[in-house]
Amino acid sequence: MRREPAADGPRKGLVLRAAAPESSRARASGARASPYTIGKLATLTKVTADTLRYYEREKLVRPLAKSPSGYRLYDEDAVHRVQFVRHAQECGFTLAEIRGLLTLRGRDSACCNDVKRIAIERKLELEARIRNMKSMSAALDRLIGACDREQLPVDACPILLGLDRMAARK
Repeated sequence: MRREPAADGPRKGLVLRAAAPESSRARASGARASPYTIGKLATLTKVTADTLRYYEREKLVRPLAKSPSGYRLYDEDAVHRVQFVRHAQECGFTLAEIRGLLTLRGRDSACCNDVKRIAIERKLELEARIRNMKSMSAALDRLIGACDREQLPVDACPILLGLDRMAARK
């Protein structure tokens, strides 16, 4: 946005005008937008500035440079990298695994099978966690089903007694 004098005179008011959008020709020619501050990158990628700082500490993203006043400056590659990290997290990858995927991407000797192996390992771990959670859910269903008299004192609660019995077996 830029401020311009209003049509009714230089001192009567200011009008905010949006800067012209980047032309498709500028994008096609490879011209890039000016570097993004951490706040702008956070807005573009729908994460917080604290998340970006954390990603930086975890070596998932790094600023292109710092401004003369010390602000982190990021480029379009950082936008894509943060979006990649977020999408990989949505697929269940840990940050360590994501760092590994990003490292593989930059390695000439890596191939798609290397990435596939990591994805298969993650899927197997997720499936094991799902089986475990289904087992926990079934155990809770049994405990809830055993509680048919809701007015019992807490010492006689079938849920608490059931949990005690389960703990004694382990």
